[in-house]
Amino acid sequence: MYELNENITNLCIELEKLFKQGVKLVVAPEMCTTGYGYTNRKSIEDYVDTLPGKATNAISELTKKYDAYVVFGLAEKDVETDLYYNSAALVGPEGYIGKYRKMHQWETEEHWAAWGDIEVPVFSTELGNIGINICMDASYFESARLAALDGADILAFSTNSSGGAVWALPARAIQNGIYIVSANRSNTELGYHMIGASAIWSPLGEKLVEAPYLSSNDYDRDEAQAFLAEINPVLYSNPNKDLLSHRRPEIYKDLSLYISPWNYTKSTESKNIKAIALQYEPITGDTKKTKELILDLLHDVIDVDLIVLPELSLTGTYFEKFSIEANEEEAIAFAKDIATKFNTSIIIGSIEEDNNKLYNSAILIDNNGQIIGTYRKTHLSEADKKWATAGDTIEVFEVDNIGKVGILIGEDVCYPEAAGILSVLRSDIIAIPSAWYGQYGAYVEINNSICKSTIPENTMVLWDSISQTSGAYSIVSNFVGERGYKGSSALNTIDPIYGLDQPITASNNDTEVLEMEFDTLQLDSWINQDVLQASRRTNFYNPLIK
Repeated sequence: MYELNENITNLCIELEKLFKQGVKLVVAPEMCTTGYGYTNRKSIEDYVDTLPGKATNAISELTKKYDAYVVFGLAEKDVETDLYYNSAALVGPEGYIGKYRKMHQWETEEHWAAWGDIEVPVFSTELGNIGINICMDASYFESARLAALDGADILAFSTNSSGGAVWALPARAIQNGIYIVSANRSNTELGYHMIGASAIWSPLGEKLVEAPYLSSNDYDRDEAQAFLAEINPVLYSNPNKDLLSHRRPEIYKDLSLYISPWNYTKSTESKNIKAIALQYEPITGDTKKTKELILDLLHDVIDVDLIVLPELSLTGTYFEKFSIEANEEEAIAFAKDIATKFNTSIIIGSIEEDNNKLYNSAILIDNNGQIIGTYRKTHLSEADKKWATAGDTIEVFEVDNIGKVGILIGEDVCYPEAAGILSVLRSDIIAIPSAWYGQYGAYVEINNSICKSTIPENTMVLWDSISQTSGAYSIVSNFVGERGYKGSSALNTIDPIYGLDQPITASNNDTEVLEMEFDTLQLDSWINQDVLQASRRTNFYNPLIK
């Protein structure tokens, strides 16, 4: 801290070392020309820089010489307004190219930095289209999504992270089909420890390289380190990016809502919830045997508030022949019997028919056997499209002894807008009936030690991301069996990184009754749905709904 010129000089020394090795893109940490922990405008005023300015001029000499690109973080001074910003700049072979001002800020910089006032930029370069996010932006799916929708191939990510921002990045890579190049610090400043774990993620969520995780200041590394990987432009086109064309912006309008600080529709009383996710192999072509299997699994269950069954719970998603018939009456009758017998709410998946159309649906029934609501899958798989019509509504349902419940089905989790809407609508729980066999998402590859809570090895990245992005606990119920279903049913929690709560995950191959207990609201936590909703920057989100 309290240096500018020396930090710029040291940065340039490290950059030239890498350029001499043939490196063509370098990402440096957030505010790497100043240090991070400034307390007010006065404390940082001697170290702010303009864009273009001292740092970009010095770096440009190198990028021009070596035909390379650099993204780095700095404290920016706007020469017209004298406002300061937490910014990042892109410099290339032609010199200074452009900047980004941090959209979603953490509390530290709020004391000196104005909110970013420009959209997430994407710059066309010889290396591909480069977008920029900074640190806390990763907690909001919208930041990376905006870059992807504007054509980003690579997201340069500068951070000073103690864990949360770094953990979010694999999901952002998968959700958007983009490379993410992240640079974090690996030391401690004014008591704030930054954990290292810089990484490069492929568009498929593969970890190409990852720096060591430094658990405490006992392991601080003040010297610069570089971690290299190859970015293959062939992968700029990939199945995850292809999903962007299947988004449904016409049903995402609620993402533009900013309902804070006043919201009289949200839950105000936390509920202690005991829930079950059932994991089993459906008996293809025999719903009677599947129902018997479910009842056998529930035989010893007592004192449960909510049961979640997988997608198309009685049939599974494989059909012996293309002769698909609605079975919602059978599913509803079966679920009502369970609800009243066990005094529990239940979510069951079924093939629903309405006006000669079939839907992949999930029905929520309360402990009195009353239908509270039906959700129709809004983002269909290719197999679904052969028979199903997509639903047009993402909503939450109020259950007296549980709170607000949202439902997503299967491939819905590939589209973070869906969970984002449920968060805006203040869902306390998100149930995710699934039939996942690896056709989307991936297991976590990031260093699990980053989280203070224990993260099961078969945690699925997209399911995990939903809870942390939405601020709602999510319950996943998935199949297992010879058809290749991967199980891993789960309770995903809102803050495993800093140890608030413990996620749990079933095996990837065994029939299981996954029991869980949690409190729906974490009103005293540093991160919760209230905080997430209050810190959204909806004025920048319009491209998501067009």
